[in-house]
Amino acid sequence: MKITFSPRHALGQADRMLYGHFLEHFHRQIYGGVYDPASRFADEDGFRADVIEALRRIKTPIIRWPGGCYVSAYDWRAGVGRERIPTYDKAWRVEESNAFGTDEFVRLCRKIGCEPYICTNAGTGTAQDMSDWVEYCNLRSMGRFARERIANGSPEPHGVKFWSIGNENWGGHEIGAKDAAEWGRLVRESAKMMLRVDPTIQLSAASIDDLDWNLSLLRAAGQYLDWISLHGYWNGSPDGVTYNDYRTVMLRTGEEISGAINRARAYLTALGLEGKIRVAYDEWNLRGWYHPNVIDIWNRDAKRHEDDTFYREQVIGPRDRNDSNAIYTMADAVFSGAFLNTCLRNCDLVKMACFSPVVNTRGAIFTHRDGIVLRPQFFVFELYANLLKETVLDCWTEGAPRMSGLVDGHERTVDTVDAVVTCGEGGYAIAALNKDPAAEQTLALALLDDVGREVRIHTLNGPSPDAYNDIGRTEVGVTVSDWQPFGGMVPLPPHSVNVIEIR
Repeated sequence: MKITFSPRHALGQADRMLYGHFLEHFHRQIYGGVYDPASRFADEDGFRADVIEALRRIKTPIIRWPGGCYVSAYDWRAGVGRERIPTYDKAWRVEESNAFGTDEFVRLCRKIGCEPYICTNAGTGTAQDMSDWVEYCNLRSMGRFARERIANGSPEPHGVKFWSIGNENWGGHEIGAKDAAEWGRLVRESAKMMLRVDPTIQLSAASIDDLDWNLSLLRAAGQYLDWISLHGYWNGSPDGVTYNDYRTVMLRTGEEISGAINRARAYLTALGLEGKIRVAYDEWNLRGWYHPNVIDIWNRDAKRHEDDTFYREQVIGPRDRNDSNAIYTMADAVFSGAFLNTCLRNCDLVKMACFSPVVNTRGAIFTHRDGIVLRPQFFVFELYANLLKETVLDCWTEGAPRMSGLVDGHERTVDTVDAVVTCGEGGYAIAALNKDPAAEQTLALALLDDVGREVRIHTLNGPSPDAYNDIGRTEVGVTVSDWQPFGGMVPLPPHSVNVIEIR
């Protein structure tokens, strides 16, 4: 495959927020994940220092919190102040201690060096509740809630710039789900109040790949919005253990990723909002979270209390399967690279993405008593966030190999090699994936301004498509070549993610 490019032909500027993450009060993401005062790795505030260091290593730019489905019944007031009263989490059916709330989240972000992005309760919450939360975070001293923040130990405003109105309120699974007309009105009225508190904030609202939903939302509230929020999970599981094989995952890396972005672009263009409203893909992962029987009204014969065997074994217990490290293989790494490459090719529109979640469940980091495991996806973020440049170039591609097959009964065809070229100070950085499970591919790079250069290749890979990392097991990692004269041809090993530096 040959790609031709020049710095004179740019697609746009890539925003570093494409490499963001997401954190929800689910299973071990908060407690036992980022926040674990009992751990020997805990810092003076109870945060896992090893997790913070890993998130700094991948230059985490932004974290979205507290949900997710959790937020749609969350009262933010329960998570602030010196006395925290535990509450029942109606989304995930567990007790929430409220030990980790707004102040802890902002403190965590400051330690990491990233922007906090707060998702508000648009399920059971009101426009008043949302705007009060902005008051707590962003007003210096006026009003009840700013004074509460000061009394709680934060004399300076938190200065939270990014806010989302709601989560997946388009879906019947969400507490406080809305129809399209209701949603447009709620977003409009909430945005008005939030912006009257702080007109400098940037607002997003829950969207979905649906024409009617977007037309209603954008007509009602588009003038107040900076973002629309999309979510994507491409591989669920009937049992939390069985997943698509590597090849099937690769066949999901084409239109299944790009289609929703293309249609969002069409909706915004049709309403004259292109250039004003951008897309935040603020939840995404190859694998959907496994949480069976969250709503189990069909099992009415089973008892419903915290000591019930059904509850322990069929609702809460199965969530542990999300943390089986053997699930997360080179398929996850190559898919993650394909998703980010798609966002980079649409960098004029997609300016934020939040991998779901930060830690544990499907996260790129797994915590245990004696340390952390870096799953294959982690190294994709390490390569992209540290090496890719700010300008994405338009490319001319020739001779692209293809792979085809059936996915869910439908024929799918995708490019075997997926490459995105970026340039900036010091030269070029090319993110190049080889999706083929067995065969090496060769990438020919033609620089229209070639004047004699050097090349170095960073390759993320393992011994097989199913390679993974676990406690005491490190199969997947990055190797780096020496700098050498650039000859125009670059080998791409099978099932690999590569960043090619040219200087």
